[in-house]
Amino acid sequence: MMELATRNRGAILILMLNIFLAFVGVGLVIPIMPTYMNVLGISGTVVGFLVAVFSLTQFLVAPYAGSWSDLYGRKWVIVIGMLIFAVSEFIFGLANDALLLFLSRMLGGVSVAFIMPAVMAYVVDITSEEERGTGMGWVNAAISTGFIIGPAIGGFLAEYGLRVPFFAAASAAAVAGVVSTILPESLDKSKRLDMMASQKKRTNQMAQLARSYRTPYFTGLVIILIISLGISQYETVLGLFVDHRYGYTPREIAWLIMIGSIIGAVAQLTLFGRLINWIGEKKLSAYCLLLIVVFMVVTLFSFRYWMMVTSVTLVFLAVDFVRPAISTYFSRIAGDDQGFVAGMNASYTSLGNIAGPLLAGALFDIQMNSPFLIGSLIMLAGFLLNLYWIRKERKEHRPVHQSNTKTKNYYDEGGRRAYNE
Repeated sequence: MMELATRNRGAILILMLNIFLAFVGVGLVIPIMPTYMNVLGISGTVVGFLVAVFSLTQFLVAPYAGSWSDLYGRKWVIVIGMLIFAVSEFIFGLANDALLLFLSRMLGGVSVAFIMPAVMAYVVDITSEEERGTGMGWVNAAISTGFIIGPAIGGFLAEYGLRVPFFAAASAAAVAGVVSTILPESLDKSKRLDMMASQKKRTNQMAQLARSYRTPYFTGLVIILIISLGISQYETVLGLFVDHRYGYTPREIAWLIMIGSIIGAVAQLTLFGRLINWIGEKKLSAYCLLLIVVFMVVTLFSFRYWMMVTSVTLVFLAVDFVRPAISTYFSRIAGDDQGFVAGMNASYTSLGNIAGPLLAGALFDIQMNSPFLIGSLIMLAGFLLNLYWIRKERKEHRPVHQSNTKTKNYYDEGGRRAYNE
């Protein structure tokens, strides 16, 4: 925080508090959901829909919320997002049937769609280019910490009452929303008018998705979709699985998730850059996908708690490497399409996060082992596609000798000739 200008530190701290609480709320439900499922008598299919509807509403609302923060300012979009989040957590705590749970999760998706783009844009508004990396780093640290600590807080507070974690989260979010009203608006009126004029020129999300299949990044985007589909399946039913098969308590589930998340985050910070430099993004992705395939299946045979912790940690560790590996590759080849590629990366991730829980919940009701087996097959398809991706790149970059000259032609990612020698 020392690298940020003094005038910005207070604003960054408030933004960090908001984003931290939002992701605590996202993680809070993980260890408690199996018990809620038993108390309310809901099926795995309903749980899958509950997880999916959060991602669906976030996916649908995020483009509009980002535009509203451009047109009307960041501050009030953040405040409204935090208050919607408080209402969603309060409703979840009160819920006695699946209908209220669905309403809560939909409002939760809307709130995160409001908060995320507005917070990121606020940081961009108030920081210089030299400060921006530090500001974004602190906000992303708040996201990671919130998601890691959320299950632990949920598991701990649930011992005082199953609904206590949600009322606590609602109260904290409401206070943070009120505190956020002291933030100065980061986007002045003249800039908002300029952005209003440019809104009409923006391509909508569905048109961008349709365009993506013609780009040289499409194979990587499909792999991102497969990863999100497979891992969201795994995460959706993991708590239900260990609750139904081994009778894990919310605290045991919380520690299971938290240990894997912490180790994955630390390894990402300390090892990721070295591995990328050593073997490259695509090879690292392939190795990680294979690791996920193996340990998704091993999870089914992890009869002791330490075995389950090991299996889950290795899956989370591989996921924490494979997603940024592909994103790093995209950023390296995207050129002037950085915004488009980043948006498509997020969109394909969201589509997987919507479909994966739906599939997992339905499969869990049929046979509780099947989401892990089907998930491993999905990830195996991703591994094979990754191998094809590597082979395709080698073929495109192979020098071609013409019969009457010694010229070698080299090709870029799109198959176009880049240069010769």
